[in-house]
Amino acid sequence: MADIGAGEVALVQLQEDSSHPPTRIKVSSVLNRDVKQFGKKFMFDGDEETCWNSDQGSPQFVSIELPYSACVSRVHIRFQGGFASTHCILASGSEQHSFYPEDINSLQVFPVPSAEPSKTHKIEFRTSTDFYGRLTVYQLQLYGQVCH
Repeated sequence: MADIGAGEVALVQLQEDSSHPPTRIKVSSVLNRDVKQFGKKFMFDGDEETCWNSDQGSPQFVSIELPYSACVSRVHIRFQGGFASTHCILASGSEQHSFYPEDINSLQVFPVPSAEPSKTHKIEFRTSTDFYGRLTVYQLQLYGQVCH
């Protein structure tokens, strides 16, 4: 896990290492079911040229199952302008927190006030700026503290 400071770490790790199994990710859809080009792993690979593209329809979601309980303190997300969500809900355990991204290409950071520890964190994209309800996410990461 990458240490960010003040005890925060990047929580989503797709590579298995000796101390933790990999994070499990589920998404609502993939554009044309083309997971080789638009699959979920591309949100977390650190490559600014790759992305997850959803198929049409709202709402869409990303569900993240960590191998440990964690308290999320921030969500980082970068959409493609024109294919963004302007109303998102992070569900961690029984708590829900709404945040409202802009329809821009830049990385956006949203603080999460006092999330409860949970292994499962789901982001629901309630809206899309695309007429057909498609989303394009180039980068997604949850930051927070691991709770042992």
